[in-house]
Amino acid sequence: MGTVIYGSELSQELRDQLRARIDSLKEQGKRVPCLAVILVGDNPASISYVRGKGKACESVGMKNREIDLPADISMEELKSVIQSLNEDPEVDGILLQLPLPGGLSDTEAILTIDPRKDVDGLHPINIGNFYLNEPCFVPCTPMGIMELLKRMNCDPDGKTAVVLGRSKLVGTPVARLLQNANATVTVCHSHTEHLAEVCASADILIAAIGKPKFVTEEFVKEGAYVIDVGVNRLEDGHLCGDTDFEAIKEKAGYITPVPKGVGPMTITSLLINTLKAYGETL
Repeated sequence: MGTVIYGSELSQELRDQLRARIDSLKEQGKRVPCLAVILVGDNPASISYVRGKGKACESVGMKNREIDLPADISMEELKSVIQSLNEDPEVDGILLQLPLPGGLSDTEAILTIDPRKDVDGLHPINIGNFYLNEPCFVPCTPMGIMELLKRMNCDPDGKTAVVLGRSKLVGTPVARLLQNANATVTVCHSHTEHLAEVCASADILIAAIGKPKFVTEEFVKEGAYVIDVGVNRLEDGHLCGDTDFEAIKEKAGYITPVPKGVGPMTITSLLINTLKAYGETL
């Protein structure tokens, strides 16, 4: 049976380190790092995500400023709010909860964020520096995935990695991080032929396709490192990942569950990026 690696446990360890660092700043009489989160409209999922980020900030002693805006706000008004946060010396990181309501441009809003405060790593300047392997804010979920591979004692150098999914937020950037770590990387998608066979060749398999239990035992190489990024809600209300966890865990060397896998690491990575924007590192 493979070893189950819980992101919730690793996340807590990192948050303990964050709290210790922030407590030290307080003892020195210094300002505490601050994350500003902008929520536009009343989408229930977005509200839940924003509340979760607020609780995460509180758990490490970081300041959290939530800016709630109406769904009918104009693009110019939203950009004005973002610009005011850019100019606020008390704000270190800015996160815009996406997607925005209809009529508002995600791209235009992101372009307004100061790249030095773009802790989600979505501004084109950060994206460009990311792909040039220059200093930048690394996107939070890919950053969390790499930390989970470390917890698995997995050094990607020389290994074969398959990333199932090519989204801008997860699949494409995590493929780049694996390449930077000297893995040989294949990115698969809906047009990939012989998909199961390709995935089964991987020492490292990242499942980020957004289809519940899509990755079955035939997709997994014996002893592989499997990271499940998917979060899918079934008809009975339960959450599951993109992998058939119960079947695969017997074959994989290491595997992450859903929930308590990648999700907690994404939010913790956001906190680490905010500390970096403040000017400190773990």
